[in-house]
Amino acid sequence: MMGEEIRFSAIILAAGSGKRMGAAVAKQYLPLRGKPLMVYSLEAFDKSAVDEIILVVAPGEIPYCQKEIVDKYHIRKVTHIIEGGKERYDSVYAGLSVVSGQYVMIHDSARAFVTDDIIQRSMEEVERYGAIVVGMPVKDTIKIAGEKGFVSDTPDRSKVWSVQTPQCFETNLIKNAYEALMRQERICVTDDAMVAEQMTDVPVKLIEGSYHNIKVTTPEDLVQAEYILQSLEQEDDVDSSRDK
Repeated sequence: MMGEEIRFSAIILAAGSGKRMGAAVAKQYLPLRGKPLMVYSLEAFDKSAVDEIILVVAPGEIPYCQKEIVDKYHIRKVTHIIEGGKERYDSVYAGLSVVSGQYVMIHDSARAFVTDDIIQRSMEEVERYGAIVVGMPVKDTIKIAGEKGFVSDTPDRSKVWSVQTPQCFETNLIKNAYEALMRQERICVTDDAMVAEQMTDVPVKLIEGSYHNIKVTTPEDLVQAEYILQSLEQEDDVDSSRDK
């Protein structure tokens, strides 16, 4: 008897207000080369081997996202558009409630430059480890600040990573972890790996993403995103000319 087909779900988080951007609209809707920022990550997952996409948006934005994002840009794999919550973890928890795959990838829509290679390697590695997070080794020396702004520690740079998304998990593992988290009176987590670290005994595996896989949070990030997109387009042009 053949085994059950393994399915992968992706939760794309687009419910943030983008206060740090200082714009009139949330950062996920800001145009990058004429296309809303969130569309880039949606297209990447839509073209990947992922089976379904759950898009989590801010309250009241479901009709707009259906018409102006999913339908307009022909994102075929979106099976649900749901409202998120006040905090990131509320939005993830909402997304997990409708996931159907055995594995789930959680991704910030403001990371426009996730690649098919990153997605594919994440899918392969999460089957091996059950919990993986994409990131890159830091380039700078990191200082830990103590009281009154004085340095309290300098960690070994070779062991310090800057964490990105997607963050990928066996679905039941991360669902159970989030359910345990939501029962707590005080919640202090900043990413999904932290939930797995605190609520399970499964170690989280780090795998390399890309230094291009930035999260657009500030106006300076949007300028950098324009530069990255231009660089990637130039690389594609060079590759195309070589293939001729």
